[in-house]
Amino acid sequence: MTQTVVVYHSGYGHTQRVAQAVAEGASAELIAIDAEGNVSEAGWASINAADAVIFGTPTYMGGPSWQFKKFADATSKAWFTSAWKDKVFGGFTNSASFSGDKQVTLIYLQTLASQQGGIWVSLGQMPSNTKAATRTDLNNLGGSVGVLVQSPSDSSPAEMSQGDLDTAKHYGKRVADITAKFLA
Repeated sequence: MTQTVVVYHSGYGHTQRVAQAVAEGASAELIAIDAEGNVSEAGWASINAADAVIFGTPTYMGGPSWQFKKFADATSKAWFTSAWKDKVFGGFTNSASFSGDKQVTLIYLQTLASQQGGIWVSLGQMPSNTKAATRTDLNNLGGSVGVLVQSPSDSSPAEMSQGDLDTAKHYGKRVADITAKFLA
């Protein structure tokens, strides 16, 4: 069995809810980046031991939160020794707008994984882009690099789109399944 972790920062609870859905799909351990941009020593140990790492962050002002960036900078210790080389990686992001420049954040996450020598897993789902499509459909925002989630700025985490959460859960399973194939 593969070991997968979901490392995320959440400012208002929406990204945490997505992280929970991804973790459910991947049977993964959740590792929260705190409000100061820190991860516990136990969290770092879990990341280092994992076969797969899924990154999650809200998109603020066209990129990841500063707390996630602080975590990313701290991964330079792993980079220096190639400690995460050949791990499987994936990612997700959330913003209030339908676009909100979320793709830029996913590319940031993909680049971070590539710098670590990792293998990135795409979303692998066709977009729901017909006239009949609704927000309850899988991949209703049409992502391909990773999971895109939209949460209105005046909504609570409990009001999130079921389609986005289902997409996140399916993606978690995809990352875990690909990791298992890669390690077989």
